[in-house]
Amino acid sequence: MLLRQTVSRLITTLITLFGVAVIVFVVIRVVPGNPIAMMLPPGATEADIERLKTLYGLDKSIFEQFVIWFGNVLHGDFGTSISTRQPVLSLVLDRLPATLELSIIALVMAVAIGVTLAILGTRFRGRKTEAGIDVANGVGLSVPDFLWGLALILLFGVLWPVFQISGRVSPRLELPFTSQFYLFESVLRLRFDILADLLSHMFMPALALALPLAAIISQLLKQSLKETVNLDYSVLARTKGYSETKVILSEALPNSILPTLTLVGVQFTFLIGGTVIIERLLSYEGLGNMAIDAVINRDLPLIQGIVILFAILFTFVNLAVDMTYAFLNPKLRHA
Repeated sequence: MLLRQTVSRLITTLITLFGVAVIVFVVIRVVPGNPIAMMLPPGATEADIERLKTLYGLDKSIFEQFVIWFGNVLHGDFGTSISTRQPVLSLVLDRLPATLELSIIALVMAVAIGVTLAILGTRFRGRKTEAGIDVANGVGLSVPDFLWGLALILLFGVLWPVFQISGRVSPRLELPFTSQFYLFESVLRLRFDILADLLSHMFMPALALALPLAAIISQLLKQSLKETVNLDYSVLARTKGYSETKVILSEALPNSILPTLTLVGVQFTFLIGGTVIIERLLSYEGLGNMAIDAVINRDLPLIQGIVILFAILFTFVNLAVDMTYAFLNPKLRHA
């Protein structure tokens, strides 16, 4: 049963990716704007314009352009960036690690904050502490991540300047890395000076992304915990002399965490999407920042490459979440 579900989801995922490719390809070609005109000086002739259109295949019909582009994509060729004249795939892969590291740190922060608040709210349920946590969750849900980013810049970048407010790493540092995964490689190489600098740059964008997700996690997990602490196994644990905190941690939490894990996996894709604005706001050198530059420059090949990559990330993260849920849930695993 699980194998059949996996194969079915893989087929659905591939169909979804093809649909995204078609929609993105058509939409960015029918919106106003001429990317060729942005590449040429004011005195360019019609012959110059036609030459570049031919070079980038823009002189053909949309259907012909799509067939050529999609065939190249299947061979790993996403085209050449109009603005930088570099291969799209290499540009995207250079920026992807920065966005993934930021998203993972934000996810860890969101889970840590959300689970802690949920446990505290359950432990002190019916008291002022739970009411305060409910208010905090409401604020976290109502304030978008970019406003959190602005508030954090004002707090930690202006009033109390303890964290870096722009960039990914300080230019003064020499980076002895062989990949773009600076954070993970700094840990492996025991370069804690670089690690501290990276975390200083990542703290504000990661926290801005984490706070709305933390509120969602806290709200859902607290509700689940409040239901499970009154079930039979929790009551039995109390009769054995377990403290209320131990009942929550050892009995209620393991039986309440599965829906939250599923939510975290699904919300992780939205968190990755949220990096676009946050990276721009804090000048973080990731894929989201590059996406905005590509839109401003009407860089069609680069826009296509970035959107397709985001679509691949979203669909395969959702696939992994569904498969993990099916594996962890005995009802589905043994169906």
